[in-house]
Amino acid sequence: MSFSEPMLAPWLLITCGILSFCIMGLALAQRPWGALLADRALQHRWLAATVAVVLFWQLRAQAVDWLTLHLMFTALLTLIFKAPLAMVTNLIANLALVLLGKTAWPLLGANVLITGVIPVGVIVLVWRLVDRRLPDNLMIFLFLCGFFGAALATLGTGLAGLGLVMLGASDPDAIYLAREYALFLPLLMPSEAFLTGMLLSILMVYHPGWVATFNDHRYIDTK
Repeated sequence: MSFSEPMLAPWLLITCGILSFCIMGLALAQRPWGALLADRALQHRWLAATVAVVLFWQLRAQAVDWLTLHLMFTALLTLIFKAPLAMVTNLIANLALVLLGKTAWPLLGANVLITGVIPVGVIVLVWRLVDRRLPDNLMIFLFLCGFFGAALATLGTGLAGLGLVMLGASDPDAIYLAREYALFLPLLMPSEAFLTGMLLSILMVYHPGWVATFNDHRYIDTK
């Protein structure tokens, strides 16, 4: 879920922009370009994934002018590249929508917040729980991070978008329409979870070293 036309109150757009800017600054403070510069293969994988996400985001369902539904792949990017690079990819995808004229400039901060910050935060929490608290089991990692985590990240995005509309929508009808769109979340959640889990399982089998959050020594070699 993302916004395509500025129907939120100006103060809320400014607040979302500041929050997104600060969190993006924290992500860049981790210097994710260091890993890219040191690994040419990682550069190719990350650039290919970024281009793929930008293209997939063009496939959107839109019944009203200001709200769209689309697959995000943010959870998958976070598991493969970790949070900083996933946030950069999300920013690039949102900027692409703005440059193509599909999203208004004032909505950039709000869209980065609900399609990037929220799902990245959710999947990082799930991953840390699995990594630190649960047994080193490959299926636990795959199902909780890949399937359940992606579904939970999608739910977080939808609820965050609905919350922003209820908090600062300038159009009274927008709240009703946002609630109607929220009914599609049970359809988006399994779709995002299936794609994330399927692609993650393929990478874990054939190229486990490509998944930055997956330690093949812990989950495979020691078994």
